[in-house]
Amino acid sequence: MYFAALLARTEDGWEASDTELDDVETLSDLADLAREAAADGADDTVLVFIEQEDAWFGVVRVDGEEDPRVFVSNAAVAARSSYGAMLTDELLGHDQDDEEDELDTLDLDGTEDGYEDEAADAADVAEVPDGGDDPSDSAVPTGPLGESAILADLGVSERRLLALDGDALVTIADALGAAEVLEAVR
Repeated sequence: MYFAALLARTEDGWEASDTELDDVETLSDLADLAREAAADGADDTVLVFIEQEDAWFGVVRVDGEEDPRVFVSNAAVAARSSYGAMLTDELLGHDQDDEEDELDTLDLDGTEDGYEDEAADAADVAEVPDGGDDPSDSAVPTGPLGESAILADLGVSERRLLALDGDALVTIADALGAAEVLEAVR
C-alpha cells in the first residue's frame, strides 16, 4: 500500500495534502501535479513524498519550473513497484518506450522478427542466478539512488537522509517543521 502526500512551502509555513497517483504515469506528470499544488505561485517549493509500507520512500522536489529532483531510499526494492519503478527508471535513464518497442518486435513465439537460428537464441538467453533473481534487476543498484542532498538547504542533511529508515517521512517532515500538517493528511 502506498502513501503519497504533497508538501507545499508557503509564506506561512508548509501546507500538506494527500494525493492520488492514479493518473500519474511519468515523472513529468508528478512534477505537474506538484506545481498545481503550489499555493502562492509557480516558484514555490513542493515536495512529493511517496512511501510503500516502510519498504522504501521517495522524495521528489519541484522548485518552480526547474526540473524535478529525486531521491529514492532503496532503488532495488522501489523498482519492483509501479511508482518506485517510475522514479528509478527516470534516475537510471531507462526509457519505457524502448522497452515497449522491444516487445512489439517479438513474434508470437517470443523470438525477434526474422531471427530463425534457435541455437543462437538459446545461447543468448541469460541464465537466472541461483537466488532466483531476474537478471534485468542487476541494472538497478541496491540502496539509495538519486540526489541525496535534495533536502540539505531545508534542514535535512545528506548524511541524515541516507541514514533514515522506518517512518522516514515523519522524520523528514519533523525536520522541516511540517510534522503536524503531514500527520493531518496521513
